[in-house]
Amino acid sequence: MNRQAILEVSGITKKFGGITALNNVSFSIHTGEILGIIGPNGSGKTTIVNCITGFIKMTSGKIYFKGKNITGKPAHKIADMGVTRTFQIMRPYYSLPAYKNVVIPLFSPRAKRTGGWRGGGKLGDRNTVGIDILEEIGFERDSFVPYKMASTLPTGYLKRLELARCLALKPEIIICDEVFSGLSMSEIASMVPLIERLQMDGITVIMIEHRLRELFRVANRIMVMNFGEKIAEGTADEVMADKTVKEAYFGSKEVEEVMDYA
Repeated sequence: MNRQAILEVSGITKKFGGITALNNVSFSIHTGEILGIIGPNGSGKTTIVNCITGFIKMTSGKIYFKGKNITGKPAHKIADMGVTRTFQIMRPYYSLPAYKNVVIPLFSPRAKRTGGWRGGGKLGDRNTVGIDILEEIGFERDSFVPYKMASTLPTGYLKRLELARCLALKPEIIICDEVFSGLSMSEIASMVPLIERLQMDGITVIMIEHRLRELFRVANRIMVMNFGEKIAEGTADEVMADKTVKEAYFGSKEVEEVMDYA
């Protein structure tokens, strides 16, 4: 096992009945790195996220976080260790204001243990901390937006709210499941610096994405999935020049545009 890797996924396989969603997939990521995971629909990307974060049990394989075997641990235990995630289909508490969505994870054992999300001091007033976090990820503090019910927020704010709830746990890893999906170009343009700032703060980021052009701007390394298997890994230029990757994406206008852009 690579001791320098903060997360190592070793030979994970996941079967749903007679369907193999993941087949012997292995990869690692280092502290502060941004890893992009791409692939056609149904290639197993979200299944990887669900396995890492304990939302589903693997058929076989091992997962190590900071050298510790976390295979089979429940989702709340893995989150408590500092491995968090967003969801492709957002899951806020729709009946609560935006800032209260962030206050809830501030009551978690990890938040209490780490002293909140930044600085490591006393947690202080959780409502204020919740609004601080929302401001940090793009909510206008002096507006009414942090106090709006989550059910009234547009997609762009809901995506940011997902990240805010992760940050409330003071995570070491954030796994973003299609954080750019459903956003306008201007919303994506404002989201990219946020992802870069997470990296500057020392947070390791794994990004599952279909928006390749934007992903390639922030990711240090790309892993490509197809039919549940890893078919390529390397820089954006390296994987997009790979014949197997081109075949997997054959006919995809988006990939052709990204390759032209590169």
